[in-house]
Amino acid sequence: MMIILVRVKSRSENADEETAACLSPASTKTSAFDVSQPSIPRRTSDGVRCRLKRSIFIVLFKAKINLLLPCGPAAILLHHLTQKHGWVFILSLIGITPLAERLGYATEQLAYYTGPTVGGLLNATFGNATEMIISIYALKNGMIRVVQQSLLGSILSNMLLVLGCAFLAGGIVHHRKDQVFNKAAAVVNSGLLLMAVMGLMFPAVLHFTGSEVEYGKSEIALSRFSSCIMLVAYASYLFFQLKSHRSAYNPIEEVQEEGTTNDDPCEDEEPEISLWEAIVWLAILTVWISVLSGYLVDAIQGASESLNMPVAFISVILLPIVGNAAEHASAVMFAVKNKLDITLGVAIGSSTQISMFVIPFCVVIGWIMGKEMDLNFQLFETATLFLTVLVVAFLLQEGTANYFKGLMLILSYLIVAASFFVHKDPSKDDD
Repeated sequence: MMIILVRVKSRSENADEETAACLSPASTKTSAFDVSQPSIPRRTSDGVRCRLKRSIFIVLFKAKINLLLPCGPAAILLHHLTQKHGWVFILSLIGITPLAERLGYATEQLAYYTGPTVGGLLNATFGNATEMIISIYALKNGMIRVVQQSLLGSILSNMLLVLGCAFLAGGIVHHRKDQVFNKAAAVVNSGLLLMAVMGLMFPAVLHFTGSEVEYGKSEIALSRFSSCIMLVAYASYLFFQLKSHRSAYNPIEEVQEEGTTNDDPCEDEEPEISLWEAIVWLAILTVWISVLSGYLVDAIQGASESLNMPVAFISVILLPIVGNAAEHASAVMFAVKNKLDITLGVAIGSSTQISMFVIPFCVVIGWIMGKEMDLNFQLFETATLFLTVLVVAFLLQEGTANYFKGLMLILSYLIVAASFFVHKDPSKDDD
């Protein structure tokens, strides 16, 4: 009789343990003194199943922005069932937004395992993965101007809108004093951005002054040579930042107010998913963004006609806002936590990578594909980038930030957005 009671009790305990296993990953561990455990293969499969459910819940259901995920499949259905390119474009744009944010989250989780050096590089690379995928699809379809304008828009969005919102939010929260950041790192990034402007300016000036040795060929040859030089410069910058002068990029020790702590949020946080889960989610999200990017690029021209919007406005303003969703949220969050060095690394660092790596990389990829992708971004776009870099460089030279500087950057972005809303590409006859 005693034996039967013990067996009944152990079965009820096992049922409770199996229920708890789906709620907490720690409950999947077995005890060496539990003689009533089921067989090891069943226990292992239950643990894997529960861990898979937990990973899916964290990545796909935990964030509120994932409510927009059904817009992606809806865009694909509309593309095949109707010819409403405007709705296909809008739904694709909305559907990519949570994917870009989740891609940034998975990269952040992966950085916990790789360390700060490799993690910083992964954050910079996968943070711009959406722009790169959209650019490669557009380049494959011969939409060179869309590639140029979307990448230009990503730089403008990061430097004006993302950085402006971060400065504004951080300045409002910490309104009693100016926030400070590492001025030396900001100066290096400003110098790289000015070098990128120089690389974009010479092909445009060469074209519009009619001083080419061979019309149409010299600017492409110059663009390809300059792109290789810019890639070398960016590789040298990575070595400088991550290896030889790593100490120069350490955050400034800020004086804390009374009653506040000096805890680094990255020190107390722990990864929510494992290393291999982060790698698998990165692959899944990248593939899904690639699929939606194809439908998005195909619908751009039709959306421009149905929505009565210039293609330049769609490429420079709308596409980058979606691609920079992850950077935007991260930059504002770290600015509110008074971590402006990380904010600068997200916003200005992303602009530096796009200008010194993604744009030259697209030129080289176009060279391989046989597409005449060059660095001639036209005079209007090049002048806009040059003025933007100057404005941001002047605001960063003091090494301080406040809400007024953020407001100036946001208002400057509104001027840029309005300019591209009334701008159209000149025809070849006008050139």
